[in-house]
Amino acid sequence: MNSATGASRTILALLAVSAAAVPAATAYAEGGDTEQSAFREAIQFGFSGEAIQGGVMIGDAPAGTRSLTFEGEAIPVDEDGKFIIAFNRDAGQAANLVATLDNGQTVRKFINIAPRNWKIEHVAINRRATTRSAAFLARRGPELEQIGAARSVHSGSKGWRQSFIWPAKGRISGQFGSQRIYNGDPGSYHSGIDIAAPTGTYYVAPADGVVTLAASSPFTLEGNLLMIDHGMGLNSAFLHSSEILVHEGQHVKRGEPIGRIGSTGSATGPHLHWSMKWNDARIDPILLTGPMD
Repeated sequence: MNSATGASRTILALLAVSAAAVPAATAYAEGGDTEQSAFREAIQFGFSGEAIQGGVMIGDAPAGTRSLTFEGEAIPVDEDGKFIIAFNRDAGQAANLVATLDNGQTVRKFINIAPRNWKIEHVAINRRATTRSAAFLARRGPELEQIGAARSVHSGSKGWRQSFIWPAKGRISGQFGSQRIYNGDPGSYHSGIDIAAPTGTYYVAPADGVVTLAASSPFTLEGNLLMIDHGMGLNSAFLHSSEILVHEGQHVKRGEPIGRIGSTGSATGPHLHWSMKWNDARIDPILLTGPMD
């Protein structure tokens, strides 16, 4: 063996010892390596769904996840490691998901959020000023408190894990996210999807859940309002009902009749307004159901 070869082997041996002595990194960021070892597979996130404004994703947390945060907020993880995240109608370009493992290490996932081409109508008129009466304001405060309380319920339902179905069939008369701009002044965007159908038409639960609000009398704007918690912060609201068929605290199954379509509250004709939220994010129901058959 010549001296050059001996020196090379000595250097390689020293490098091997040095590498073994370096402690494992305490943070992993997905997407940096092209080679996928069994170890890296174990510490990756898995997802179904689309990272898009108004969208929802079901995730699988890395093995050994102790806690999870999304944009700095703690989110729950189910026993098998599954969780849900969603993106508001006006979500930015990216979001940050961080899992903390049992060994103290962290796994980060940077999610790129696709923008939507919303239906925006520009009109050359000024937005009409709305003056609310003292009687309206006196009623509205308690109504908003009831809605907030209903959205804060965590029932433990597993409906969030199901494939959602349409609560009713009919003409789509209002799209999620649509908006009017009045002489450059943006109005509020449409927070749900409207399904036009005759008064008295049954609508069903789009997924399993627990009834968190069944209005005993019509709300000023929503009319007869029904709200259902699907678990993990995901909930549905059904507005303008002519009749509510379930009661608060009741467990409902996907496909079970829960109300009848109407035009109570602030409505120009009979339709079901179906809106969904995950925590504070307003989401598009059609991204959960797919197009209506």
